[in-house]
Amino acid sequence: MRKKVFFCLAAIIFSINISVTYAQTVRIIMQTSAGDIGLELYPEKAPVTVRNFLKYVDGGYYGGGRFYRVVRADNQVQNKIKIGVIQGGMGRDVRDFPFAPIPLETTGNTGILHKDGVISMARDKPGSATSEFFICVQDQPDLDFGGMRNPDGQGFAAFGKVISGMNIVRKIQNMATDQPKGNKLKFSSGQILSNPVIITHTKRLTE
Repeated sequence: MRKKVFFCLAAIIFSINISVTYAQTVRIIMQTSAGDIGLELYPEKAPVTVRNFLKYVDGGYYGGGRFYRVVRADNQVQNKIKIGVIQGGMGRDVRDFPFAPIPLETTGNTGILHKDGVISMARDKPGSATSEFFICVQDQPDLDFGGMRNPDGQGFAAFGKVISGMNIVRKIQNMATDQPKGNKLKFSSGQILSNPVIITHTKRLTE
């Protein structure tokens, strides 16, 4: 009887430990040529998205990547819905990704809204996100579920936030971008950094 009680208690403690571990945040340091950015990720709220991002981090795939696109008030005249972000990842010309695209975890499901400093996955259609991500500069409700920056209204998959180095994010957003020629502007015309910011190393932080 005593052994049975001990076994039950051990099982309960083990399950509690799993729950606590799962609920913990994951901290990341992203070292760039413009300065370091500290991130806090939420695996309990956005498990699929965080797991995907960490595969790129742990595999070293962001080393040599870059921040290459910035969107701000003065360079999105062609965009009906205005936002403020910096975008980065493995690179804007990368087509061969080491991992398959992931399902979209909407803000309606996770509860992680696109507030100032929140990190989220870039995508085309729902379920197409891979390695590319963006960081919000100021609150961006049009990127949440129901927002219309993407016409499908599904929004984007937020999964963490900046906890240090937001001054670096703002510095990147204000860097010089390409100057489009002609009257016909593409969706991202005027938003590509003249000198991309290199992501030199990204890793998990241990307590």
